[in-house]
Amino acid sequence: MKYDYLIVGAGLFGAVFAHEMTQKGKKCLVIDKRDHIAGNIYCEDVEGIHVHKYGAHIFHTSNKRIWDYMNQFAEFNHYVNSPVAVYKDELYNLPFNMNTFSKMWGIKTPREAKDIIAGQIADLGIVQPKNLEEQALSLAGRDVYEKLVKGYTEKQWGRDCKELPAFIIKRLPLRFVYDNNYFNDPFQGIPVGGYTSIVEKMLEGSEVLLGTDYFAYREEHPQVAEKVVYTGMLDQYFDYQLGVLEYRSVRFEEEKLDTDNYQGNAVVNYTEREVPYTRIIEHKHFEFGTQPVTVISKEYPSEWKKGDEPYYPVNDEKNEALAAEYRAMAEREENVIFGGRLGAYRYYDMDKVVEASLQAVEREGAAL
Repeated sequence: MKYDYLIVGAGLFGAVFAHEMTQKGKKCLVIDKRDHIAGNIYCEDVEGIHVHKYGAHIFHTSNKRIWDYMNQFAEFNHYVNSPVAVYKDELYNLPFNMNTFSKMWGIKTPREAKDIIAGQIADLGIVQPKNLEEQALSLAGRDVYEKLVKGYTEKQWGRDCKELPAFIIKRLPLRFVYDNNYFNDPFQGIPVGGYTSIVEKMLEGSEVLLGTDYFAYREEHPQVAEKVVYTGMLDQYFDYQLGVLEYRSVRFEEEKLDTDNYQGNAVVNYTEREVPYTRIIEHKHFEFGTQPVTVISKEYPSEWKKGDEPYYPVNDEKNEALAAEYRAMAEREENVIFGGRLGAYRYYDMDKVVEASLQAVEREGAAL
């Protein structure tokens, strides 16, 4: 055994685990099938703009311990996520707040907004929502649903809202204040210099092999490490023997433009079904950039198939039941720690990934 840990995936879960174990004197080998570290939070420098290559990543948390932990590796700026939504020729603030309602109905007070929403919900008479459409209508009324929820959700999932289960939308945050801050978390920002340099610091002291497929590597080096930390696809680890878990994928269309400011905001959602992309990211605004050029990324959701990059688990009842069976198998797998979005088949925000990795480190410490 040459290493204490073979860590599969140089994303956030694997990098945090490698950092902590290296600090404890353990030898870690980190492999990744991509040709770069940092997984989906990888940023590429384009003319001084840190481009989020796999979609917008805004760090936010309510957990001060996690915030302080991340601030060891970078200084975070004071970026506040305040996306806007475009529906036809109309522009609205997100999340749904008094700026949204004022623009939509020409009103000023929370009472007026609440009365309109309550009236629309009452007119619909939905008692037991049978699908996502009825659930969203019963929470927010017809105007908010049709302009800001329906088209975006159908693009994201590739299905009509009537075909999606109601539980996907457990709630729709309606805020009756003039506040465009998307997150409620007290700690929020973007690392100055992007995310890649954070992961570089975390991986100091570990050996890193890129462009390396775990399954091929395992065949050639079955005894390379005492334990494996696996952050790849849960079902793939078990060779899909119970069936294939479903994901949604995303295609990114990146463009450098000869202008200093394309859309005036980092994130602009396009909520019409007819517009093929869900949103446009203008990366320089994450760090208040003043470069003479700009870089934008359009995001096109797509159905996932084997060989594609998996992004979002499809957490409907069918997939959740299958994932539970795979998780039970993972529990029984000796000397393998499963983690991250793909290894757990869960939609995690970044702070939850860091927290889960630190918890795995603590469990390992207790077991040593």
